[in-house]
Amino acid sequence: MVLILKNNPEVKKVDELLEKIAEMGLKTQVVGGASHTIVGLIGDTSHLIPEDFLHYEIVDTVQRISESYKAANRKMHPDDTIIDIGGRKIGGGTFSVIAGPCSVESEEQMKEVATDVKASGASLLRGGAFKPRTSPYAFQGLHGEGIRLLLEAKKATGLPIVTEIMDINTLDLFADVDVIQVGARNMQNFELLKALGHSDKPIFLKRGLANTIDELLMSAEYIMSGGNNNIVLCERGIRTFETKTRNTLDISAVPILKKLTHLPVFIDPSHAAGISWMVEPLSKAAIAIGADGLMIEVHNNPKKALCDGAQSLNPEQFDTLMKDIRRRVEFEGKTLA
Repeated sequence: MVLILKNNPEVKKVDELLEKIAEMGLKTQVVGGASHTIVGLIGDTSHLIPEDFLHYEIVDTVQRISESYKAANRKMHPDDTIIDIGGRKIGGGTFSVIAGPCSVESEEQMKEVATDVKASGASLLRGGAFKPRTSPYAFQGLHGEGIRLLLEAKKATGLPIVTEIMDINTLDLFADVDVIQVGARNMQNFELLKALGHSDKPIFLKRGLANTIDELLMSAEYIMSGGNNNIVLCERGIRTFETKTRNTLDISAVPILKKLTHLPVFIDPSHAAGISWMVEPLSKAAIAIGADGLMIEVHNNPKKALCDGAQSLNPEQFDTLMKDIRRRVEFEGKTLA
């Protein structure tokens, strides 16, 4: 439920209203817009009668939100959410590129890739310390050592780092990580999502390979219900009957999500296709469709990568792509972060 307040309500009366709502056992999200203040009620509001709130003189109108996701709903928060990560803005007219290898393999590899992607204009550095793999015999990542190497690369380049969490019990290892990624396979790991809701870290939430858009938004809602509103959504391709690509990029998810939610939306063209030469055209499509950024896999030697080398660009390919991305982003009237 959303309460739209009249222009310039008295602070005292707003506080009284919020206190009354808290007594009902509900949380509130207050958003100040250009002309109106919106108070979103978070919790079970099915028993409430909307007209009862009109007795408060500062309340102009009351709207029910029919969708199950409330905090993530654009009706609750009409303006785009902008997330600050180490001084770099995500959303709200900026376009950001997260780049780096699928997995952290060595100190030399991470420093080399980090230096290269920064020089090409990447905003953040990615790298997997924990790797969810289909086969138990495949490389599983360096775990805590991988995070240490990411932090060393951050120290050398100044780039904020993004890395994936798989287990709630490892959360302490992410204390110095700038952005925690929730991968496709953990999108509905609800206990993990609840724990991240109590974190102050931005969360990069990937859509599951067989999940609907509503399910993605409900996963974001799990995090937001705990108080953490700094979430970036990522479309990374879904599983279909097609076999020519690793997954099928649901490019239509971007405008749908931009309409339904205020959260920033990214595209991961690397995982979407699983083929390095397709990263460029899918990146262009992401810009044209209105995405807020890209996550691109870059490896200094893709042929020898321990994970997902077939979908990784080398630094030279990434640099060429970034030059094209910059031109297209500026043509769209956005700023490359």
